[in-house]
Amino acid sequence: MRRSPYDRRILTLAFPALGALAAEPLPALASTAIVGHLGTTELAALALSITVVTTIFALFIFLTYGTTAQVARLHGAGEPERAGALAAQGLWLALGAGTLLAVLVAVLAGPLIAGLGGRGATADMAERYLRIAAIGMPGFFAVLAGQGYLRGVSNLRAPLLILLVGNIANVVLNVVLVYPAGLGLEGSAIGTAIAQLSMGAAFTVLLLRAPSESRRPRGALMAPLMRTGGDLMVRTGALLAAFVVASAVLARVGEASLGAHQIAFQLFVFLALVMDAIAIAGQVLVGQMLGAGDPDGAFAAARRMIELSVAAGALLGVALLAGTSVIPSAFTGDPAVVERARAIWPLFAVMQPVGGAVFALDGILIGAGDTRYLAGSMVLAGVGVSVPIALASLAFGWGITGVWCGLLALMFVRCATLTVRFRSRRWAAVGA
Repeated sequence: MRRSPYDRRILTLAFPALGALAAEPLPALASTAIVGHLGTTELAALALSITVVTTIFALFIFLTYGTTAQVARLHGAGEPERAGALAAQGLWLALGAGTLLAVLVAVLAGPLIAGLGGRGATADMAERYLRIAAIGMPGFFAVLAGQGYLRGVSNLRAPLLILLVGNIANVVLNVVLVYPAGLGLEGSAIGTAIAQLSMGAAFTVLLLRAPSESRRPRGALMAPLMRTGGDLMVRTGALLAAFVVASAVLARVGEASLGAHQIAFQLFVFLALVMDAIAIAGQVLVGQMLGAGDPDGAFAAARRMIELSVAAGALLGVALLAGTSVIPSAFTGDPAVVERARAIWPLFAVMQPVGGAVFALDGILIGAGDTRYLAGSMVLAGVGVSVPIALASLAFGWGITGVWCGLLALMFVRCATLTVRFRSRRWAAVGA
């Protein structure tokens, strides 16, 4: 962990990214804590609903990552007008996809929840939550596109401010609407939708200010985003398949196991996004350096980012182990849920340093535009390793511990395959 000449540039990007990333899952974590004290049925309903919403948003994360990578290359190559043109195209894609998916989710809420194993009162509550939450989707998709452009031009302070204000407002709305207003789980969904639409409006204004000769929809400019998006959707889809199957298996095991999985999953998302701050620095720096024709600098900076990310993951793992007896209880008062969460806590802690390497490598290869390899690696790890272990856990009665062993195996396989690719340097192609 000796000093590196790239530390200052990495940390200048990573710190504001850290704040923005930490703010993103704050509403889901707060909702889990707020709703968890309403009852186990409400917590299980929230788990199913958030699984659907998180899956959709994660599949379209290419609106952020794909835009960041391409804008960073153009920015590094000294072509701000072309970079600004991508901002408008990303916004068109975001608003179109967000509106379409909002309608589909509202119409198909019942089958989606049933497919995850929702039954009875839990399913009814989850469907109502999902239909209300769908209203905020166009706004959140605009948030994804806005962050992608602003990160690519190294402006990470504006996203930080918008996300902090919007997500704090989200938490306040959740508390007020769930308890004083007496709306329960539905109040949580209403508060989240209002906050997402407001943040989307703020990012839309910033995207429309980007320098560009034209902001009309242009297929030729959308095509590269959509190609990168296809690879990243496959990558993200394979990862989420592992978590969706895990949720579906645990819904059949029992509400206590599903509730414990919800707590661990939301913390996993939170900690992954925290460590993703370095990965975002990777997307920006690697993209800009390769755009400027400096592959050796890109490799050296990337190696430093991996070191920093693994160290951060190790610290988080130690903190999780130290909080085994305390952290799960903060999210629920149900002793059965707490007991199931503590059973998987050591696996969750071990996952952190491995995840640190994986998240850094993800950001580096996304910044380089090496998205096809990322897709293949994730399919192998998610569909080929984690999903079979989860299904075997249901068949052989391994329960939540078996399911989380499968998720840990996913991280190890990804770490191995991405390390091989990084060392080969085949990703370090230069030019805009």
